[in-house]
Amino acid sequence: MSERAQFATKMGVIAASVGSAVGLGNIWRFPYEAGMHGGGAFISIYILCVILLGIPVIIAEFIIGRSTHKNANSAIKTLAPGSKFRFLSYIGIIASTMILSFYSVVAGWIAEYLFLSITGSLNGHTPQEYSEIFSSLVGNPWRSLIWTYLFLGANFLILRKGIQKGIERISNLLMPLLFILLIVFSINSLLLPKATEGLKFMFMPDFSQVSPGMVVGAMGQAFFSLSLGLTCLLTYASYFSNKTPLVRSATIIALLDTCVAVLAGVIIFPAVFSFGAEPTAGPKLVFEVLPNIFQQMPGGYFWSLAFFVLLFFASVTSTISMSEIFITFFTEEHNMSRKKATWLNTIIAIVFGSLCALSFNVLGDIKLFDKNIFDLFDYVSSNILLPAGGFLLAIFVGWIMDKKVVKEQLTNNGTLNVKLMKPIIFCIKYIAPAAIALIFLYVIGLFKHIEALFI
Repeated sequence: MSERAQFATKMGVIAASVGSAVGLGNIWRFPYEAGMHGGGAFISIYILCVILLGIPVIIAEFIIGRSTHKNANSAIKTLAPGSKFRFLSYIGIIASTMILSFYSVVAGWIAEYLFLSITGSLNGHTPQEYSEIFSSLVGNPWRSLIWTYLFLGANFLILRKGIQKGIERISNLLMPLLFILLIVFSINSLLLPKATEGLKFMFMPDFSQVSPGMVVGAMGQAFFSLSLGLTCLLTYASYFSNKTPLVRSATIIALLDTCVAVLAGVIIFPAVFSFGAEPTAGPKLVFEVLPNIFQQMPGGYFWSLAFFVLLFFASVTSTISMSEIFITFFTEEHNMSRKKATWLNTIIAIVFGSLCALSFNVLGDIKLFDKNIFDLFDYVSSNILLPAGGFLLAIFVGWIMDKKVVKEQLTNNGTLNVKLMKPIIFCIKYIAPAAIALIFLYVIGLFKHIEALFI
């Protein structure tokens, strides 16, 4: 059996892991979630969720993955023989496949908007026309399908190259470019006429708006944005060297991921307030509102093009990590070649991605729990499977794993002095599972009557 692949450099570890976390969840999803939940209060709770839940769960995934250098299923079997916790790997595979399916549809929309930006076709339209452009894309089954397939094809070409030549190389290239674009956009937005109003909306929280629903949204966004509970970071950690500092890496990843989300808000909200748009526009914000804003800005063609390049980069870094969970499982558990596993992953994504794309047009009448297929995939993966996976990962590391192994991983076999070891273990063992469990119970409806107390 050939030696298992590892990331070649420390930069590769951070770039790939941050790339796994940073994606459409930060740049597409975070601004509209913050906009719909009142801005500052939502962002404050989101950051608290990242600190108390996000970092501990990242560390838990890192501990499992790096301690065994195996996929989630084999790692659980190695660390706790006979434990039924190995079904965690199936939660990760199902959730990542669902996310990859609807993510690829959104990435396909972004790919078409990138093409329209290049050709100049996004310039010179009225707000109503921008709405019609997006509605035409979503409502046309063939356009949606073709762009989804083209995006999945690009995803396939990267993944078949493997860890170092594929994932690490593309992450090392795209992540610095993504941050450069974010900073350039942020500077431009801060120079807009009503930038101060956008910043006040983001950074002056009105805590009277806080409700259980907002807390649920903030936690769901933290899990979605950081790719928690998927076993995605566990899978990446299985490629870490034994010298990689887990706590520092987890903190850097969470910090950079949060910075990207906040920078996305700094880009969007000053522009929204400067040009009289609504921050509560929702998922259509980047497709209908922002193109209209770009054309009113000096150099609008450049800003539109650069923004959709940014979104496309973010899409790629996320989907390759989603795919790697599936590929690693089938190559190691079923002795499948990487090429065949990559083909299988792509074919499944094409099938379910097609259903998600068609749920806005020819399959629009198919509803489950009052949701179309796209919305159902989003809801189940983000609000049920990810929190459930995060809860079980924290329980496994905090209560099932050998405490000696946990400490060895945190300290790199005693070579590192981790000053916050006890608080970290306490958060993994108690805070994260309890908070996730309470919020999860609210999501499934048991605590919804609590919200009435805040109204």
